[in-house]
Amino acid sequence: TDNLLNVANQIAVMAIVAVGMTMVIITAGIDLSVGSLIALSTVVTAWLVRRYGGVEASTAVLIAASLGGIAACPCFGSFSGFMITRFDLPPFIATLAIMLVARGFAYILSEGRPIYEFPQRFTWLGRGSIGFGIPAAVALMAVIYALAWLLMGGTRLGRNIYAVGGNPESARLSGIPNRRVLMFVYTVTGALAGLGGVVMASQLK
Repeated sequence: TDNLLNVANQIAVMAIVAVGMTMVIITAGIDLSVGSLIALSTVVTAWLVRRYGGVEASTAVLIAASLGGIAACPCFGSFSGFMITRFDLPPFIATLAIMLVARGFAYILSEGRPIYEFPQRFTWLGRGSIGFGIPAAVALMAVIYALAWLLMGGTRLGRNIYAVGGNPESARLSGIPNRRVLMFVYTVTGALAGLGGVVMASQLK
């Protein structure tokens, strides 16, 4: 059991991002930017913590910094969706560009140097436990998977995502707002990459 929980904790970041990527792939798309968005979220979170307290940062600052890191990534995801839906840019090309832009922002913000001024309690999300030996990151991953399962299997939006991926033209003729569905999918993928970045920042300190 300990070994399985350890493995789950090690893959938590990729597993969280995989939820969004699954929705992207179901729509017959691809998102190459998620790795860079993880990096951007990690750097934004670390930069905000360092700027507003560093090792003496309060819990409120840690939460606000984490939300800031997460919030940066859906903006890039939305821009990918906008380029794909409004300009018919292939997802491969649009997300490849965002991958390079997000990585560049991360390098600029960090100035190419490690940022390590975190209070010790920040590591709870990545290394801590919610009790009974269950890592906090694994619990978060399980909650996200449950929400994704409910979304994809029990809502109109979930069925629309499948429909857009199966046959976009039929979906459009059926009254499904293809563009809005794609925008949602890429935005959510960006948000989940941002969340994964916060978990990674907590793991690496």
